[in-house]
Amino acid sequence: MRTFRAVTALAAATLVAGLALPAVAQDANYARSLAATCFTCHGTDGRSVDGVPPSLAGANKGYLLQQMKDFKAGKRPSTVMEQQAKGYTDEQLELIAGYFASKKAGPGTPAPRAEAARMSY
Repeated sequence: MRTFRAVTALAAATLVAGLALPAVAQDANYARSLAATCFTCHGTDGRSVDGVPPSLAGANKGYLLQQMKDFKAGKRPSTVMEQQAKGYTDEQLELIAGYFASKKAGPGTPAPRAEAARMSY
């Protein structure tokens, strides 16, 4: 009977560990997907053009998380960020903060002008 319990416990632990591996890879993609909603204003991967609005890439995770939580709670008023932050759970905000903290800081690249883009067809 003890052997059966031990085998069952080992099988369950193996199953849980096996399921966790894909979840880690999915978390990275999920975090990027969440953070992508910030790219319009803060630039691709959080590198804004000319620092307006502030770049997020390479910032301290704890700082970013606290700022987003303050926006969400209404402690830090803004024109857009309060509504943006309210759309996320605290766990999602933590993933977003971690994503931007993991990116290398640097200047953003301006998007090409619409006229130039149309002429290239």
